[in-house]
Amino acid sequence: MTIKSVKRVYFVMAAALTVSGFITVCTLGQTVRRHRTEVRLAAAAIDEEAPLFTVRESGGRIAVFRRDSEKPYLLVDVQPSLLSEQDRELLAQGIYFSSEQELRQFIEDISS
Repeated sequence: MTIKSVKRVYFVMAAALTVSGFITVCTLGQTVRRHRTEVRLAAAAIDEEAPLFTVRESGGRIAVFRRDSEKPYLLVDVQPSLLSEQDRELLAQGIYFSSEQELRQFIEDISS
């Protein structure tokens, strides 16, 4: 073999290794990105399933609680005794809301 052919083989091998390394790095990057996206989607699904607010009677008043908090986030100025029996039963079990807009609509409905 001549020196020229040895150099050619060396550069072809170096180019092949470089291309293979590039493909491997890109594939690993896509795999990591896909995994991160799946984790974010799973976390978002869990967050969507858990209600943001719970409305229930507490100490003779209607109270709004955030997530699993035991301390009221908001007290509603409506006496539970003024509500229908069905609404009082729902309050005893707890009414769950996944958005602040739904909560506000409910408070508006029971206040009027």
